[in-house]
Formats: sequence, C-alpha cells, structure tokens
Amino acid sequence: MNLLDMVREAGVIGAGGAGFPTHVKLETKADYILLNAAECEPLLRVDQQLMELNTDEILKGFELAARFVDAKKAIIGIKEKHKRVITRLEERVNALQLQDYIEIKKMPDFYPAGDEQVLVYELTNRIVPEGGIPIQVGCVVLNSETALNIYNASQGMSVTEKYITVTGDVPTPLTVKVLIGTPILEVLKLSGIHNFEDYAVIDGGPMMGPILENLDGFVTKKHKGFIILKKDHHLIKKKSLNTESAKRINKSACEQCRMCTDMCPRYLLGHSIQPHKMMRAINYSVTDIEGQKSAQLCCQCNLCELFSCQAGLYPKLTNLHYKEMLAKLNLRYKTTKTQLETRSMREYRRLPSKRLTIRLGLNKFDNEAPFTKTQLTAKTVAISTSQHVGAPAVPAVSVGDKVEVGQTIGKTPENSLGANIHASIAGEIIKIEKDLIVIRGE
Repeated sequence: MNLLDMVREAGVIGAGGAGFPTHVKLETKADYILLNAAECEPLLRVDQQLMELNTDEILKGFELAARFVDAKKAIIGIKEKHKRVITRLEERVNALQLQDYIEIKKMPDFYPAGDEQVLVYELTNRIVPEGGIPIQVGCVVLNSETALNIYNASQGMSVTEKYITVTGDVPTPLTVKVLIGTPILEVLKLSGIHNFEDYAVIDGGPMMGPILENLDGFVTKKHKGFIILKKDHHLIKKKSLNTESAKRINKSACEQCRMCTDMCPRYLLGHSIQPHKMMRAINYSVTDIEGQKSAQLCCQCNLCELFSCQAGLYPKLTNLHYKEMLAKLNLRYKTTKTQLETRSMREYRRLPSKRLTIRLGLNKFDNEAPFTKTQLTAKTVAISTSQHVGAPAVPAVSVGDKVEVGQTIGKTPENSLGANIHASIAGEIIKIEKDLIVIRGE
C-alpha cells in the first residue's frame, strides 16, 4: 500500500477541527504543505506538548505527507512564544537532515492564528478565495496530531487514541492520552472535579467550542479539549443563549458601529463578509435572503461576539442564522472577486491572545496543563460511526463478534466521503446502535 492507502485504512482525520478525512487531502498535488502548530484557542495545550514529546514522529509524518503531495516546501507555523518547542524542532529537523525541506516559521501570538485561511496567508502570503479551500492556492494544511497519526499509519497503526487537554476552573489541569470511545465523564474527573452539578463543560476551545448538553458522551477523534467552568461564569452564560433570544437582543441594541466587521479575520483577508450588515438585515427584518449570502463566508471564530462587539451582542449567531436559511434554500455565495488583497489595517487588528484571554475572564485559568500518564482504562468503549466529515462508517462487525485493538469495525461507504473506525480495546461487540458500536473489554 502507498501512504494514501495506509492513511485511509487507519482512519486518519483532522484531529481537532471538523474532522475532515486526511486521505482526501493527500489525493492532490500542492506547492506547499503547512503544519498548523499555532493552537490559537486559549487554554488548549495538546499540540505544543505533542511537538515536544513526539518530535521525530510528527516531523516524519509531516515529511511523508509533504513528499506524497509533491510539495516543494514544508512549513511549520508555530507561535514565536513557544521557544522551547521551537528549539526542539530546530534540533530534530537538523538531526533528520530536513533543514532544506522543512522550514519553521515563527508567528505572532494572536487569535485566530490557527484558522487555516489565516495560516495560509501568514506562511505563504497567498489568500484563499472567498468560500474556497487552501488547495485552491496550492496549499495543504495538517495539524500536529494529524501528522503524528500519519506517521503511525505508515507503521501500520490505526487511530485508536486521542490527546485531550482538560482545564479551566479545576484543581488539576492536565493533558492526557485516552482511548477513543472512553466515557467523557471519566476523562473530566481526571481534573479533580467529581460533582459537576455547578459546572458546565465547553467541548473544545473557549472561542469556538459549544457547551456540552450532557456529559454522557464518548471521546471521538475530533475532541481536543474540555474546559470546565462554573455555570455562573459569563462565558458559559454567553454561550448558553439560543438563537431566538440572541435575535431579540440584537434588534434592541445594535448601533452599527461595525467593530464586528473591522476585526473579522476573514474580512481583513479581503473577503466580502461584513457581520454588521447581517446585523442590520436582521434588525430591519430584511426578507431578501439573496443579499445575505456573504454570511456563508463566516468561519465562526466567534471573535465578533466574544471580543469585538462592545455592546455584548451576537453577530456570529446572526451569521449562523442566515447560513442555515441559505442552506435550506440551497443557495450558495458566488464570488465575483478575481483577486484579493488584505485590508490595509490587518497588521494592526490581529488580536493578541493574552488580551483575548483576559476579556474572556480566563486569565486566572491560563495555566500549564502538563501531559500526564493516566491509569484510566475503559472497560467498555462506545465508538461513534460519524466522528468525521462525510457519511457515517458502515459497521463491519456484528453483535457477539470478538475484536482486537486496531481492528476495523466500521468502513467508509463505497464512493463516499468518510473515514474508517477501529476498535480501541480488545473485547466483544455488545451493541450496535444508530451512531455507536459498543465494545466490552476482555
């Protein structure tokens, strides 16, 4: 098998974003391949620790992917503040004799440096078209953990484990490696909190992560972190508001200051998105949905809601409202721009991460979350068949079957976008539901 086949068989997906199947990204040719090591969300610590602890494996996986897509250059984008990690990377790049192929580019510490379109511009000076993807400007983007999983796939290892940061208002912030399918509640308890009656949990980073509706779920390949905060924290209250309530608040107070637009990362790249116009449209009950198509350019970084708007309103939810309406009507934004240029003020409107963390009320929780080996072993795991972009995996096992670690238990439907799933423990298949395959350990 070539690398593409090995990555497909191993079920490698983007390890932290939407979960796009990685083998699809390798089916192309590119000028550049970029390693997204920016980890721009406050409080998350996975990528930086992986880069330090698994340096060689990540570099080798990155190089394998780069050579496969015929990239003329492989570039690692990492924030300049991570000096220790950068030193380690430089040492190992030289030791592996990759210094002429892999370049380490240091980035300022701003949000959202890890947005893939922002990253492409920062590292290559190319601007992804409106509504487009990086390959349209000759770039493939992977994150650090995905590169590690590509290396593991080249060694015949499937994706059965996940690295997760558990942090927030907790006694013991930490980063751990757990089996896919582990009950989320068991992972949360590693933080030292055992009674969650007064707490809420953000699934992912504080900017883009939603609040978990319940804690009874299971770890998937996409999970990156869990942020535990008291229910009365203003960030939890802000994220708990529903769209209808947000619409009423927006109508009562938006003064069209346009700060949501002027600070928007995609607008600053030259895209046509203007959240203040979406706010205007909803405030005046504009029914011409055609005029709101630019809402589809929103990357939902949440900067407009959680930092830019001085009145504490909800521009992102307004964009999302129009995106959902447009999707129902099967209407798509079509760009008329043949050439994009960044806005003149972009350099001065990149939001420092520390300033954002203070605004979010998280500065006292912005602590180390050191990688910790845990004795957490799941006796039963529940593995989702749809933990990736695309069609759910089709079960390749039946109730009563015995499985081994790494065995394929769900396959991508034929001629569909998707990813295989694998057993993370040895045991017996005891249940197959609509979205879960449950394994009881031996």
